[in-house]
Amino acid sequence: MPSSDYDPASLPDLLPLYYRRLFPFSQYYRWLNYGGVQKNYFQNREFSFTLKDDIYVRYQSFTTQNELEKEMQKMNPYKIDIGAIYSHRPNQHNTVKSGTFQALEKELVFDIDMTDYDDVRSCCSAADICCKCWSLMTIAIRILDRALREDFGFHHLLWVYSGRRGVHCWVCDEAARKLSVAARSAVAEYLSLIKGGEETVKKVVLTDPIHPFIRESLAVVERYFPRYALQEQDILGRKESVDKVLSLVPEDILFTMYLWLQSLFLQATAKKGQYFEKEIMLQYCYPRLDVNVSKGVNHLLKSPFSVHPKTGRISVPINLKELDVFDPFAVPTISYLNKHVNIHSFHFFTDYKRTTLAKYVKYFDQFLDAMARSWKGELLRKSDLQKEF
Repeated sequence: MPSSDYDPASLPDLLPLYYRRLFPFSQYYRWLNYGGVQKNYFQNREFSFTLKDDIYVRYQSFTTQNELEKEMQKMNPYKIDIGAIYSHRPNQHNTVKSGTFQALEKELVFDIDMTDYDDVRSCCSAADICCKCWSLMTIAIRILDRALREDFGFHHLLWVYSGRRGVHCWVCDEAARKLSVAARSAVAEYLSLIKGGEETVKKVVLTDPIHPFIRESLAVVERYFPRYALQEQDILGRKESVDKVLSLVPEDILFTMYLWLQSLFLQATAKKGQYFEKEIMLQYCYPRLDVNVSKGVNHLLKSPFSVHPKTGRISVPINLKELDVFDPFAVPTISYLNKHVNIHSFHFFTDYKRTTLAKYVKYFDQFLDAMARSWKGELLRKSDLQKEF
């Protein structure tokens, strides 16, 4: 679904209907309340609203779903960000003793932005995306999802399209939410492979033996590399792109590189620089993380089901079972949804179910159902402990 049906100037008129009839408040509260296992968990959560004319309102907090719902329908935020669970209610942070208001917990989050891949994509740049470069987001999700589940043992990962040019991951396991800053940093660094800024030509250097995590990541990259790099980006089709590839190759094996190019990057060599072809593939395709987003407990991240003001697209959960066919341009815009609501007569509380937003909310429900089973287990465990005493 193209965003051409959306006019940013119409957003103030579209948001009231979206928050009144389409936003999935019930599921949203169910997520952030985490089963009510911990007292005041939802009440001590920070929300941030960006209003019209870039008015930024931090430290919003709410006691109940109804209170959140009423405030969002009153303020009609252009953008919603979610922050940490604090020691006190965020809306009372100015009333507590200095130094006692502290961020205690938050989901472990990851932010992957297509802009960070500008040096390895030729189809688009900056905030623009297309179907040719979206493969990079698919690769990133495949690599990071596997590592977070298999290497770290997390289970409840919510992947969300940002609404414009990237994806976010919310790791919602209790163990992840309780991680210290040092532990979050360690996870982020473990997952980071691309090193150096714009001035660094070679951003991936592999050593022998290759770490098992990198081997697993390479298996994903090798699956997508021929289509992404050789076909969609055509990195061998222009002199400047070929020169960029050659700049990553050790000088003493450039002749081997010539033979390697003839076989579409799939030959290996046991000489010096034996991993250069793997390094190139990783440099072109490996996830590029904003590690600062992941390290901080008090860092804010855009909320699922928020509207992107520039594109009008809804920030929707991504179903990993359909990851390879996920199309960011098919994600509904707020103007399309509101038009659909206006055309048809729906029941007030089920409007989203009869729009193209429904399948994304359904996946969110499935994610929450899986988490609920762990919440119930935790409640039973606490109940059993209380009986013992």
